Amino acid sequence: MSLSRSKQLNRADIVDQNFLSTVRDWTGPARTRVRGGDEQLAAGTTLTVRDFIELFESQLISRHLDLMARVLRVQNKVFYTIGSSGHEGNAMVARLTRHTDPAFLHYRSGGFMAERFRKLPGMDPITDSALSFAASKLDPASGGRHKVWGSKPLWVLPQTSTIASHPPKAFGTAMAIDQAKRIGHQLPIPDDSIVICSFGDASANHATAQGAFNAAEWAGYQQIKAPVLFVCEDNGIGISVRTPTGWIAHSFAQRQHMKYFAADGLDLAEGFDQVAAAIDYCRRERKPTFLHLSTTRLMGHAGTDFEIEYRNFDDIFAGEALDPLLRSATLALEHGVYTQDELIAHYESIRKRCFAAAEAADQTPKLTDLADVMKPLAPYTPDAVMAEATRTLSAEQRSAIFGAALPETQAPKHLAILINQALHDLMLKYPSSLLFGEDVAQKGGVYTVTKGLWNKFKGARVFNTLLDETTILGLAQGLANLGMLPIPEIQYLAYYHNACDQIRGEAASLQFFSNNQYQNPMVIRIAGLGYQKGFGGHFHNDNSMTALRDIPGLTVACPSRGDDAAMMLRTLMALSKVDGRVSVFLEPIALYMTKDLHEAGDGQWSFAYPAPDQAIALGEPRIYEPEHSDLLIISYGNAMPMSLRVARQLQQDRGIRTRVMDLRWLQPLNDAAIAAHGRQCARILVVDEGRKSAGPGEGVITALIEGGCGGKPIARVCGSDTYTPLAGAANLVLPSDASIKAAAEALLSL
Repeated sequence: MSLSRSKQLNRADIVDQNFLSTVRDWTGPARTRVRGGDEQLAAGTTLTVRDFIELFESQLISRHLDLMARVLRVQNKVFYTIGSSGHEGNAMVARLTRHTDPAFLHYRSGGFMAERFRKLPGMDPITDSALSFAASKLDPASGGRHKVWGSKPLWVLPQTSTIASHPPKAFGTAMAIDQAKRIGHQLPIPDDSIVICSFGDASANHATAQGAFNAAEWAGYQQIKAPVLFVCEDNGIGISVRTPTGWIAHSFAQRQHMKYFAADGLDLAEGFDQVAAAIDYCRRERKPTFLHLSTTRLMGHAGTDFEIEYRNFDDIFAGEALDPLLRSATLALEHGVYTQDELIAHYESIRKRCFAAAEAADQTPKLTDLADVMKPLAPYTPDAVMAEATRTLSAEQRSAIFGAALPETQAPKHLAILINQALHDLMLKYPSSLLFGEDVAQKGGVYTVTKGLWNKFKGARVFNTLLDETTILGLAQGLANLGMLPIPEIQYLAYYHNACDQIRGEAASLQFFSNNQYQNPMVIRIAGLGYQKGFGGHFHNDNSMTALRDIPGLTVACPSRGDDAAMMLRTLMALSKVDGRVSVFLEPIALYMTKDLHEAGDGQWSFAYPAPDQAIALGEPRIYEPEHSDLLIISYGNAMPMSLRVARQLQQDRGIRTRVMDLRWLQPLNDAAIAAHGRQCARILVVDEGRKSAGPGEGVITALIEGGCGGKPIARVCGSDTYTPLAGAANLVLPSDASIKAAAEALLSL
């Protein structure tokens, strides 16, 4: 084996030349020619000649895609150069699994993808990959939005995770397989499928990944079926930070409820049976499985990464000596699969195909229109959504849940009860829906909002989870990936921040990065906002909504009254069912039990349950006193009763005619409605219980100014930029009746 010790910066060229010189300089004995077949390649392995030939070709395809990307990057014909070189052994995982085994892949998965493309006829990994590298509009994975490994027919769900933020949804998808069977949901994949989740050794240390590993062991400990194959591709380094030698084995080999397998990812003959054993165990036992696949990293982290700046040359040379393609070439020559000339010709023919595909991809259309870029981000078909939202079940069907007294025939109720009744209705309407979270089952939630659901729908559809918001949202994604309609609960808004990237980076991005080929519809219920009297502090009085409002494609709904809550939930469930969307239903805790508006016992904040054929269109506000125009108060959530009380006081004290707008929908804001009502009123007061910085009020003010209201007196009352303190001090940092009234009077004096 001849390995160059050149200190040139272009290690891609060195790796390329190392392969060619290894083949040219091979001096082994002549062997009997083999042409392929089911005979074993060598003693001691079940790897057949056919297996080897096709795996080797997948490795070569992956390598040449990397080499092509490095060359064409400087010509602006390729826009992504994180390569798979050194990791091509992951092709064995693809070979030994099925194309219906959902896969969430590490970005160094070129070998895996090239091999999985063999599973279905007529598919070409080179063309598809070239289109993706070139950000072509014709890219079948993302439509040119990003270089992702993905394929709808091959069940590779596109993602952009670089820090192992995807293991929770992989674990969730594995859990969903058996969950679907328990509720009678028809799976889109065989019921003995497993889920593949690959990542690097450095990423295995990430808190999100560790949460998924813990959840997997939690499931294994309880004998809950979770057939997820975690594949750790260990190349010993994360960009420039070394992984301590032996760390992955030390961390994972002794775990009792996640079986550990080690496999040689650098040698097809050595690694094949080891990989097969891990996959067989996972599929047969339906248990979490950890496959530790040894790899190396060639050509640096990416095309712009110059390893010589942080690695010594001996380390670089040692890594290049482990190149799995050198070992595969040697096996091919030793066993007579190829002659030297044939192998070089085959190698060069694949290079030619990759460059030809890249040049062709460069000539294809690119995304040049903003509307086209954003098209799959938040699909919305209003008529279909409203038709679904107002679709009803028969009274006989509903009486099986509610009894003879259907909720719309009962006396007015407060918010918590009306949400509870709406959830009963929706769980009945959507048999594939599941409600889960911490304490939601037998206890009925911290505030009894889910009381009775467990008794009605039992543990297969209403269940408690472990205390980890990341896992809850990962499970939601997994259930949605397999066609179910999850309703996860995050117990408090403050707890959502622990796991927000599961929505920001994973769930809400799937439609965008898959060009709407994949959807993971869900309605996430979150109890939040302030005004819990006497306890809680910032954990239970969190008024920070920024981490929700800036997530592309996410819908955020916030009701202030129970009838609205029921109708908005119907709309959100329909939005998920019809358009595959991810939504957050933000429930104001302090209004859960509120019954009165002006005086104790007046019952004016209790409302009748709306008939099941009623829903609220996405973005539609509620307007109180629409004919009034002296002052417009725009608000939402807890501040709505306050604003209405202030409006009545202004009418009584000064004869001021106040219109009050309940936004109801915080993301996206209905800019047109905000501006239209603003133009009709003389003065405008925005009441935002969120914080001054980055609260919804900022968006409302922007909508007013951009909508032509800039010449009017406008003021804002909002929360302070601080954490919420305990007890009565909380009232000092949040809007109140008094502060709203004072701001309104100051505005009226202008």
